[in-house]
Amino acid sequence: MALKKKHLWKNRINRLKVSLFIAGLGLMLSSGKSDSPARVSEGVLFARDGITGIYLAGSDVPVVETALSILQDDVQKVFASELRLTPKPDGAQIIAGTAGQHPEIDRLAKTGMIDLTAISGKWEAFLVTTVKDHGQKKIVIAGNDSRGTAYGLLEISRLIGVSPWEWWADAEPAKSEKFRIPDTTIVRWPDVQFRGIFLNDEDWGLNPWSNGTYEPEAKIKEGIDTGKIGKKRTIGPKTYAKIFELLLRLRANTIWPAMHEVTVPFYFVEGNREVAEKYGIYIGSSHCEPLARNSAAEWDIVGKGDYNYLTNKENVLSYWTDRLGELGNSNNIFTIGMRGKHDGPMQGVKTTEEYKDAVSKVIVDQTELLKQYINPDPSKIPQVIIPYKEVLDVYNAGLEVPDYVTLMWCDDNYGYITHFPNGKEQERSGGNGVYYHASYWGRPHDYLWLGTASPALLYQQMKLAYDKGVRKIWILNVGDIKAIEYQTELFLDMAWDIDEVAEGGVKTHLNHWLRREFGRHAADNLLPVMQEYYRLAYIRKPEFMGNTREEERDPAYKIVKDLPWSEKEINERLHAYGNLSSQVEQIGSQLPVNKQDTYFELVQYPVQGAVQLNRKLLYAQLARHGKAEWHQSHVAFDSIVTLTHRYNALNNGKWDGMMDYKPRNLPVFLQVEEKKAVRPLLLYEKPLYTFNGTDYTNGTVKQTPVEGLGYEGKALALQKGTSIAFDLDHLSGDSVRVEMRLLPGHPVQGKQLRFSIALDNMSVREISYETHGRSEEWKENVLRNQAIRKMVFPIEREGRHKLTIGAVDEGVVVDQIMVYGNDEK
Repeated sequence: MALKKKHLWKNRINRLKVSLFIAGLGLMLSSGKSDSPARVSEGVLFARDGITGIYLAGSDVPVVETALSILQDDVQKVFASELRLTPKPDGAQIIAGTAGQHPEIDRLAKTGMIDLTAISGKWEAFLVTTVKDHGQKKIVIAGNDSRGTAYGLLEISRLIGVSPWEWWADAEPAKSEKFRIPDTTIVRWPDVQFRGIFLNDEDWGLNPWSNGTYEPEAKIKEGIDTGKIGKKRTIGPKTYAKIFELLLRLRANTIWPAMHEVTVPFYFVEGNREVAEKYGIYIGSSHCEPLARNSAAEWDIVGKGDYNYLTNKENVLSYWTDRLGELGNSNNIFTIGMRGKHDGPMQGVKTTEEYKDAVSKVIVDQTELLKQYINPDPSKIPQVIIPYKEVLDVYNAGLEVPDYVTLMWCDDNYGYITHFPNGKEQERSGGNGVYYHASYWGRPHDYLWLGTASPALLYQQMKLAYDKGVRKIWILNVGDIKAIEYQTELFLDMAWDIDEVAEGGVKTHLNHWLRREFGRHAADNLLPVMQEYYRLAYIRKPEFMGNTREEERDPAYKIVKDLPWSEKEINERLHAYGNLSSQVEQIGSQLPVNKQDTYFELVQYPVQGAVQLNRKLLYAQLARHGKAEWHQSHVAFDSIVTLTHRYNALNNGKWDGMMDYKPRNLPVFLQVEEKKAVRPLLLYEKPLYTFNGTDYTNGTVKQTPVEGLGYEGKALALQKGTSIAFDLDHLSGDSVRVEMRLLPGHPVQGKQLRFSIALDNMSVREISYETHGRSEEWKENVLRNQAIRKMVFPIEREGRHKLTIGAVDEGVVVDQIMVYGNDEK
């Protein structure tokens, strides 16, 4: 019996490599005709039209029963066979349950037939192993707790080839005739304790789809004033059951429910809380939803007076009390502190100091409520405080937070984490967490439509966060779920086992994901397509292609206009997207019919949607200058509409209402108005030299490429205090202009982010490029995914020179370096 180890015990079997691993053992799923009797035997776990027995005594926790039900459905889909509960272990091919609560598992452990040491004391750990008991070969699934048992059961689903996206991406599992009991041991547990998603900005997908297509019958709880509900629409327990099933399949355990003003609050819908308990999901809430109250919508329905702690404290405390009294001992992670009703500052405070004093008093009151209604020992209650936007300033001003409360840090909404815990923060008993965006509504511009968040950036930032001790809770803003499927799985896989992802890198992870969904041949062809899709979107997201902005006072920002690109650059981008579209069509045409819907959802729609939005706006830019025909732009617009209609009609209308190509009806999504340009196109200036970060010729130490990150996927993370050098074979003239293009991150330690630069042996210059708040520079940086610094260096002699770049602070990531002649200064 082979035990694959990681960190002493942890199994290294990649969940996406399982079929290859089993093949190596000669235990691959058989596609031949089954010769087994109705009840499987002789080392066969599942066989077509057979019956497999499972003994699950003592595991009546809802999440375990739910996981078993999911596995039973999967077995039926793959083998057309039955996974049947047995009253006794005799004759069962599977023994499953929670250690200490299952007499048969405890007997096997006591007699030394299984070793539970690997999972003992570990959160959500499970063991899957093989035993031979009374002459019969069996699989044993043992969890250290109920969720561990549930994940162990669903590990069998992974082994038989069922995708976590089986329902959410119509990923129909392949039919098989037989599956033999694998002679191996799998031991697993998560690296991050609480792992989950935030359903957000659901106005254009999840909300209308759930309420109008999938679950129009969802009901509002009795006692809620429906007159105050207004036009809000429900997202009900049938929908949440499917979301929670996805989370279990992805080995996640936490959700922040949808909370926009268009949605009836989660706890106001009949059955929502109960279905969360059934799936064992922790319910948390965002930065503006303290003590499980969705104040963006709930206060206006049940609150009294202003949502102002300073002037209406009694009613605010009563509002929180009512919710805590309702929840009791259910699975909750409580957000503490206070902001405004939605995404705005706390009411009644004028200065950061006033804000700090008010929040300090709020935390004291909230702690007393939690002690009274949830647990007398508040350190036993999962709690987070989220220094988001202005609350980060409040925290930095000296806000005192109880040591047992998790500090949950945020990115800047565009994928760059704004704060990494220092040594003191890393030592807190409550630990640290991250709230990260793969979808966003706000300034400088939304990206709510297509899933274009860079997997490489997500990996680089979350790996850095993990290395800095952020290991308590990870939440990903997934918008409507659809179109962000891959980023969601990558994020949650990292939270489950970060070393497993790091071992192969993002490219390997993406390749395995594509192989699972479409097979080896299609995946090998698709991998470069998806890498290029993410690379082009990294340079500029499709939603940013109109050169417009949101939440700006100047109406000029609402007008679609030229990007600062030359005709050459525009045509190169059009050509690159044209190649992607052709490849997507060709690969899709070779897939079997039962993979077509999945392919359209996961690959074709996002890729071709991005293609057509780029065409629409780039052809419009050329047409404004008389270098293209306007109909080329309008045809692209029509193609987007057609693609979206096709998406919503998939699988007999299953997804009707889920996809909207124009969230908020922003100008970038509409047909472009035909106008002539008032200024000429930029002229292309060819650099004398163009380097990617990885192109350095020598350095003080070996540096770390960031796989797939950057304009050409060749960014380099510099270690603090080290340097790299680039050879310039020949320079002439009096001077050169150098453009440094860096990852627009935020300081990792302290408050500065600096690099050094020198030409030859001239004086070294230290250059800062950190941004503050939502400055103009920060806006430009996140829209183009580069921080740019320009410098002019004198040339003392003609000939060969050396450019040296160093990292003064931690967090310096070099993307590109451009060297120009200095005719134009």
